[in-house]
Amino acid sequence: MKQITLLLVFLLSISCEKELKNTKLSGTVFGTFYEVTYSSEVNYEKQIDSLFYVINKSMSTYQTNSDISKLNRNETVEIDTHFRKVYEVSKTIYKETEGAFDPTIGAIVNAWDFGSEGKIVNLDSLKIDSLMLTVGFNKVLRTDHTITKPKGTFLDFNAIAKGYAVDIIAEFLDKKGAQNYIVNIGGELHAKGINIEKNNGWTVGVENPNFDGTQSLSRTLILTNEAMATSGTYRKFKIDKDGNRYAHIIDTKTGYPSKTNLLSISVIAKDCMIADAYATAFKTMGIEKVKVFLKSHPELKVFLIFENDKKELQTLSLNGFTER
Repeated sequence: MKQITLLLVFLLSISCEKELKNTKLSGTVFGTFYEVTYSSEVNYEKQIDSLFYVINKSMSTYQTNSDISKLNRNETVEIDTHFRKVYEVSKTIYKETEGAFDPTIGAIVNAWDFGSEGKIVNLDSLKIDSLMLTVGFNKVLRTDHTITKPKGTFLDFNAIAKGYAVDIIAEFLDKKGAQNYIVNIGGELHAKGINIEKNNGWTVGVENPNFDGTQSLSRTLILTNEAMATSGTYRKFKIDKDGNRYAHIIDTKTGYPSKTNLLSISVIAKDCMIADAYATAFKTMGIEKVKVFLKSHPELKVFLIFENDKKELQTLSLNGFTER
């Protein structure tokens, strides 16, 4: 009997050890990296790659045969479910931010050489004014599976599609019964449960905005059953003759790169696509407008890193971002 008991204990010990292992997948997608960690021994790499392929085929402005590229060439396209979902959420956030988030800013983004189409030579105020006539997500309409838009309007969902892809992978893992996972695509995150190897929530960080390319963390926090996205200006910017830095995020009201002291915006929300879009919108809104906006959106937790008048870094936590 004693030997049987010892054997049972031994077998239980082996079983527990198996349960404490994560499967970790990684690779490249959407021009960046991805990492998916989940508490299962089943390898879902092929299924996840297939999901990435479908999303790229739908909304990548870097693929000439994608649905969004065809629409931008004014071809007739029947959009898929992924496109419809991103379109509807984009429309909502466009209205709530009064146009600070606008997927039709793509032509201006390309003109400034921040997008997929390449820069426009001899860009001047007249050309920008002309391009701004094509901007306005309210001009883009959906009827069932069909999109109608002005001929010159360039759609670009890159400020929300990556977050959406994170959510789609999270949704896939939910359907497979995964109780614990973290999905990371280029720093956009969606976490559920805990890291079973450490028996704790998923530890994530917010990078300091280091213009020299070095990496260090401004904050670390535990992410559980929620998503986080960060939008920054410190990796992709232009400097004018007076030494002013201009962000790669275009001000949808002016058509010019944002000139702001905000360097990094992190948003925690229920879904990563929502966090992704708001992080972009807040970049152009500025600190004071973000503060006002968040009073009516307590579900969004926000962490800002900015420069003061002395070019010193300061931080601001809103709606309990660090109270975790």
